[in-house]
Amino acid sequence: MKVEEKYMWRCIELARNGIGGAAPNPMVGAVIVAEDRIIGEGYHAHCGEAHAEVNAVNSVRPEDRHLLKEATIYVSLEPCAHYGKTPPCADLIIREQIPRIVVGCQDSFDKVDGKGIQKLREAGREVVVGVLEKECRALNKRFFTMQEKHRPFITLKWAQTADGFIDRKRKDGEPVKLSSTRSLISVHKLRAEHMAIMVGRRTALLDNPTLNVRHWTGKNPVRVVLDRTLSLPSDLHLFDGSQRTLVFTEKVCPPKPNVEYCPIDFTENVLPQVLEKLYQEQLQSLLVEGGSQLLQSFIDANLWDEIHIEHCPILLGDGVPAPLISLKKPYKEVLKWGRKYHIIYNFV
Repeated sequence: MKVEEKYMWRCIELARNGIGGAAPNPMVGAVIVAEDRIIGEGYHAHCGEAHAEVNAVNSVRPEDRHLLKEATIYVSLEPCAHYGKTPPCADLIIREQIPRIVVGCQDSFDKVDGKGIQKLREAGREVVVGVLEKECRALNKRFFTMQEKHRPFITLKWAQTADGFIDRKRKDGEPVKLSSTRSLISVHKLRAEHMAIMVGRRTALLDNPTLNVRHWTGKNPVRVVLDRTLSLPSDLHLFDGSQRTLVFTEKVCPPKPNVEYCPIDFTENVLPQVLEKLYQEQLQSLLVEGGSQLLQSFIDANLWDEIHIEHCPILLGDGVPAPLISLKKPYKEVLKWGRKYHIIYNFV
């Protein structure tokens, strides 16, 4: 492994500590190296707080600060060059007289997008770009999807039986148990990694889900539900005010505590309207948990980035069919997009 790759891997490792806290900002790690040793490192922990480069510089011990003038700083993402909630990191690097900067990948956010690299080079610094670029982009797949596709990163998730059903056909009663205790924890971890979570009207009515992360740690996602005519009962968990909820409807309705009603045109394609609202709200990742019709609509519209499927060995014989994945391009092409399938086998 090349030296530059070794330290960039460390940047990626540090950056992952920002999962659940950095969003909607990207996760970033930084490592400062001098005399063949790490003299400082840091990561972006929470949106609005110090960036990775700042934390790395601040971590340098007083007896090592003179080494900054001969050091290399490794950063998984291009240093910012604009004033946001914090000052530009490119200015900090220039002020600390760090002569060499190694960047994992360029930031496609329009206020950065090469401007940080340009500022550093104009200040006479050596800048290397593209070390572990693919891995650094994958680290912030949700952030880059938001910036480049102007929509949230979309994850579809469902559990299905061995014969391809997600539930029995029912008008009431409890759903078929398809998730194990272990997979339930994984699902709640997945929820904590997304900023929004969506279900359809029928799922909300029959399952009365809470859509929180009670079996994991982290922030509860913003709940999203489709309810065209506002026919859902007001006593559902979705409307308990415990976490922010967006209700997409054709009716005009004043907001309630932590519940916002979003009018859209149901005679037009619904999904683009929902995704546009989430984009405007800077909710950069969406987990769609059901039901089958809603999941299928995302698949048919080619609006997904990852799919998580839990396979349970039980047989129903009949019921609500699981969504069908139809690829408009060969599977090898799908992998080139960075799309992924995650299949989990449960033994309930």
